[in-house]
Amino acid sequence: MNLINGGVCAPKGFLANGIHCGIRKNKTKKDLALIYSEKRATCASVYTTNKVKGAPLTVTKNNIADGYAQAVICNSGNANTCNANGIEIATEMCNLLGKELNISAKDVVVASTGVIGQPLDITPIADGIPSLVSGLAYDKSQDAAEGIMTTDTRLKEIAVSFTVGGKECRIGGIAKGSGMIHPNMATMLVFITTDCNISAEMLQKALSTDIQSTFNMVSVDGDTSTNDMVTILANGMAENTEITSEGEDFNRFMCALNTITVNLCRRIAGDGEGATKLLECTVDGAKDEKNAKIIAKSVICSSLVKSAMFGSDANWGRVLCAIGYSGAEVDVNKVFVSFVSNKGEISVCENGAGVDFSEEKAKEILLEDEITIKITLGDGKGKSTAWGCDLTYDYVRINGDYRT
Repeated sequence: MNLINGGVCAPKGFLANGIHCGIRKNKTKKDLALIYSEKRATCASVYTTNKVKGAPLTVTKNNIADGYAQAVICNSGNANTCNANGIEIATEMCNLLGKELNISAKDVVVASTGVIGQPLDITPIADGIPSLVSGLAYDKSQDAAEGIMTTDTRLKEIAVSFTVGGKECRIGGIAKGSGMIHPNMATMLVFITTDCNISAEMLQKALSTDIQSTFNMVSVDGDTSTNDMVTILANGMAENTEITSEGEDFNRFMCALNTITVNLCRRIAGDGEGATKLLECTVDGAKDEKNAKIIAKSVICSSLVKSAMFGSDANWGRVLCAIGYSGAEVDVNKVFVSFVSNKGEISVCENGAGVDFSEEKAKEILLEDEITIKITLGDGKGKSTAWGCDLTYDYVRINGDYRT
């Protein structure tokens, strides 16, 4: 497997674009994005578990019920959530785009992100779609990635190549996610494309399986969004023998997909609102995977742990506290904790009790912008990883006046 350039345009037959159409007041920021496949593609999605859902999710779910799609349109600046005419607006976005692309409106995935509860005017979108379509190109993944950003400070895209049945396949993704990020799918917008030939059934199985250990293990602030989803399109233009069941080819696809999703998880967590550090919590030796996940999530979601990491304070007691109230089956007398970064590793807890360590060395390790909280247990073979970020003053500043 090789890392390549191109994002969602890396796979054969995919074009993209992103423009400013006028939804956002800042004209320097793109607010409308498009991904288009030259061939109708199999499609799979997972959606937020929040009971309050954006209208685009309802429309998308209905559109891709047959397992196919050919285009993705997404606006930023307005979530189109809790609007009386939200379904009509999302449906019209599909109709307008379908007409411009000369494809069925039912083959359009529609998404929105931004402020909740504000009316969305279709006019700037309708006016922008012709130029959005006419500007489609094989090298505009970055433009599309910019078009879906809200409070993100960094662009998020990746692509890799891999081999299935002797054929080179490619898979690429873009994502947005900075705030309102918390486990239980989906908690961000992620759009993935591939030219691998895989059935809709197996594509859905691959995505639904993968998210359990990737996107469901990311948390920035404990708030689960209303709008977000992960969608993948596979147009089959790599011309490999279609993947219709589990086996070596499916495993190769799963490995490539996981490379994309883990990378985007890390980018989303590291770009949390106001964040200065990416936090990774690894758990090994848990009773089973379920308990490992519970522990990793609990630690990464702890406001006190996140605050300590912001202050580069090796306050390991907060980690033990988060393990203790997690609800996991764990023998606290077998807990080992260490902090790891590019500056090295330092053990701070062994067998559930503190050990002597250099505060100066710990500070040096925790001043880095990527920190691993390494937890080792003696309960079994379960392991898991979760991603998050530190909690800073800027998180409150950003969200204190986000709407206004």
